Amino acid sequence: MANYHLVILKKPYLDAILGGQKRIESRFSKTRRYAFGRVLPGDKLFLKVSSGLVCATATAAAVRNFENLTPKKILELKHQYNRDIGGTDEHWQSKLDSRFGFLVWLRDVQPIEPVRIHKKDWRAWVILTEKENFGLLKMEAVKKP
Repeated sequence: MANYHLVILKKPYLDAILGGQKRIESRFSKTRRYAFGRVLPGDKLFLKVSSGLVCATATAAAVRNFENLTPKKILELKHQYNRDIGGTDEHWQSKLDSRFGFLVWLRDVQPIEPVRIHKKDWRAWVILTEKENFGLLKMEAVKKP
C-alpha cells in the first residue's frame, strides 16, 4: 500500500517539475529528518508551492537515500544528477554541510485543481496520516476509479 506525502516546493522548482525539466526531487539536511528512509517507490506525492496552494500530484518512481554525506560526495551527486534536479550552484553550495539526503524520481506528474490547505508549520515534507492529512486523502479517494 502506498504512502502519501505533502511536498513543499519553491515556485521555480514546482514550475520545473510541471514543465518536465525537473524529474528528481532532492532533500538534504544536517540531521536525519522525519521523511528520511520513509519515502518508497509507488508513494503518492501532493506538491504544494511554498506559502501557496497544492497544485499537482506525482508518484515516486524510485528513491535513493544517502547517509554520512561529505562535501565531496554531495558534489558527486550534483555532477551525476543535477541535470534532472535543476539546482543552482548556490543551492548545492548551501547543501555541502549536509550529512543526510534522499532523491525521489518523479513520474505521473499531474496538475490538479489548486487546493488551499491550512498548514502553518515549517515542515517542508509531511508524511500524511489518517490524523494529519489536511483533507488531501479524502480528495485522493474521490479520484480513484
